[in-house]
Amino acid sequence: MVWQAGQLLHNGKYEILEVLGRGGFGLTYKARHRQLTLEVVIKTPDILQKRDTEYEDYVKQFEAEALKLAKFSQTPHAHIVRISDFFTEGQVPCLVMDFIQGQTLMERVKTQGKLSEAECLKYIRQIGSALEVVHQAGIVHRDAHPGNIMIQPNGNAILIDFGIAKEIIPASSSTDYAANPSFAPYEQVYKGSKANRQPSVDIYALAASFYYAVTGQRPTPSLERRLDNRPLTSPKEINPNLSDHLNKAITLGMALEKENRPQSMSDWLQQLELPPPPVEKKYRQEKVNPPQPRKEPKGKDFPWGWLMVVFLVYGLVGYTLAANSAPWQVWAAAVAGNGLWVVVVAWVAVVFFVAAVAGFWAAAGVVAVAVAAAGVVAVSPPPRNSLSSAWLGIFCMAFPGLIGGITFSLTSGNFIGGIVTGIGSLVIVFTQVCIVTELDRKNFSPFNIFLILAVTNLSSLASGWLLAFLLHSKG
Repeated sequence: MVWQAGQLLHNGKYEILEVLGRGGFGLTYKARHRQLTLEVVIKTPDILQKRDTEYEDYVKQFEAEALKLAKFSQTPHAHIVRISDFFTEGQVPCLVMDFIQGQTLMERVKTQGKLSEAECLKYIRQIGSALEVVHQAGIVHRDAHPGNIMIQPNGNAILIDFGIAKEIIPASSSTDYAANPSFAPYEQVYKGSKANRQPSVDIYALAASFYYAVTGQRPTPSLERRLDNRPLTSPKEINPNLSDHLNKAITLGMALEKENRPQSMSDWLQQLELPPPPVEKKYRQEKVNPPQPRKEPKGKDFPWGWLMVVFLVYGLVGYTLAANSAPWQVWAAAVAGNGLWVVVVAWVAVVFFVAAVAGFWAAAGVVAVAVAAAGVVAVSPPPRNSLSSAWLGIFCMAFPGLIGGITFSLTSGNFIGGIVTGIGSLVIVFTQVCIVTELDRKNFSPFNIFLILAVTNLSSLASGWLLAFLLHSKG
């Protein structure tokens, strides 16, 4: 007996609108909640199957699982149809569900053809998460094919029509049978309601639904694969754009033998995730050099060119001072330009002596301060590789020579000699900075640098004086 449109149920609470489907032991109706004016779905066992020896067992199973689902719906899931009521009408148990607006996944593929990989993944993940919760409650859907996956207008997928009222039995005259075998595993098709209710049944159905959505074609039915030895065409052969890991996940979920499928929905859903690219472990071996003994600078690395410039310029200064009979105080200033720290010790006496000479008070004071600074720099050399400190030290050492030239020019009236001495001192400043930087970079000690400059400066001054002496003595 099939209820007709207008039939009132549950003391007039519900009104039958139409029959939505009939299959196996079950009937599905579209009805209306008269008080709330809401459309609902009512599922019942098909009493026309009452003569079947399995019918009574099925009804008991229907009632038991209907109560489970009703209790399960007390905590609604975003992707599972809600069970709103359960009652008995004339000894026929009735399960009331929400009516979901939208289009089934089956209908969408029929109208649009194969869907994009991203769209399919979204629906399958949503339904997979719903089935995870269902399985945790001890329930197996057993009918998760594209016709029972509703796509709402907002783009979300909802799992509807639990399989408690739609068992797939080969001998059944179900009008839905032609659509379902492509999405049911062999053990369910072959054994029907007696099949073990395990999550692997839903895994197969959802993987087959994914196959259908991403290829636009129904997969080879499991019964034909088993009895006729027909192979399952790889979904990537139909849709070459399908990712390799998804192709593998679909075929794994549709393994003919249930033992070869993932044993939980969560395990299968993990197969849908893109595996991280393999990372090749590369270990860079750090080269540790043993400590090397300090090497003396090679001859070719010695800054002979810069030293030659200092020698020639200082020699020119010495020649100029000697040729123009410069006072000894100016010579003292030039000698102090070497930065000899010993000058600091003797300079106190020199300052008092120079101060006694009329006209040299100012020069003596300036030279004293400059030489004192030169001595401090010489005794406490600047940090290595510090160019600013090197400039300071060299300037302090060459500054007395510059002051001496200016003093000589002012006191003697020999402006040419003063200019030569002053400019020469500036050239020496720059040149000695280059020398100090180069020698320091080549790991010369500060003391060695000091000796090299001092010897060069003094010898060049002496050479200039000697040259002037020899030339004037001949004249």
